[in-house]
Amino acid sequence: MNPNTDTPFNVFKGLFYSLGGAILLSTTWVIGKYAMDGFNVETFVVVWMSSAAAGALVIIVVTGQTARLALPGNAVSGILLLGLATGAGMITGWAGLKRLDPSFSAFIWRLLPVLGILFGVIFLREKMTTLELLPMAVMFVGGCLGTIGRWHIVGTGVVLTLFACCASAVQLLIAKIKVTQVHPTIMVFYRNGIAAVLMGAWMILTGKAELHVDWSYWLATILGAFIGPCAGFILTFRSYHYWELSRASMVMTMQPLFVLPLAYLFLDKLPDPKELLGGSIILVGAFWLAYIHLRKKNKGHIAASG
Repeated sequence: MNPNTDTPFNVFKGLFYSLGGAILLSTTWVIGKYAMDGFNVETFVVVWMSSAAAGALVIIVVTGQTARLALPGNAVSGILLLGLATGAGMITGWAGLKRLDPSFSAFIWRLLPVLGILFGVIFLREKMTTLELLPMAVMFVGGCLGTIGRWHIVGTGVVLTLFACCASAVQLLIAKIKVTQVHPTIMVFYRNGIAAVLMGAWMILTGKAELHVDWSYWLATILGAFIGPCAGFILTFRSYHYWELSRASMVMTMQPLFVLPLAYLFLDKLPDPKELLGGSIILVGAFWLAYIHLRKKNKGHIAASG
């Protein structure tokens, strides 16, 4: 049976894993924002990725999946690229978050579904309709509204976040392609492990290691890494067994709705009114885009089955 077929079982599984992944990944903006008050960005990324890789390895050992660590030959290059893209996305994404309000950063990350669609057009020969350009324009307007008059304050953070979105879109594309060859937990281990090695080498070469920080920042980073880039991505990658990338991305679009209350509850922070309005417009555009793309995919399935 095709795992992406819309049986009631697969619809439930796809929603369960996508929603669970979205909720767990939403915590990363809040926990990471707190932890980077203690660490510099380079050290934080290394500790974050190493902790996530260690958490995935523990799950692999406990569940008896160590034999799966031996990757198929035709998956090695893809997994290496996944780790490289993760490292690039992490260093720029966290550097961007250090400069931005966590909720506003989560809104900017809604560019990811746009990039997912564009990558599908470029690399998977999917078609993009004229109608899909409208919500993209709405998202662009929202982004401009959230930064206008404040670019000198948030501009660098926004640019870094946009670059991180591009790197993350590469990650999701690779994960979707390779998920039938590499188990999600194995993929999460290599994704974080390769990134940790690369960023660790960069940290040492640049002399940016900063390990003497308060224990609370260590605890937050290690716990947050297990919740977000470990458990969160395991659930997200598992959803690709049952749902298409575009459908899972539609659920991921909801993340700002989780980040806003978390940021207020634990950091006592909310975006300023202009950022909140611009972010809300981005969110509307993202939901609209995901809905259009999902309907297009469903029509294609119906036509193919007919």
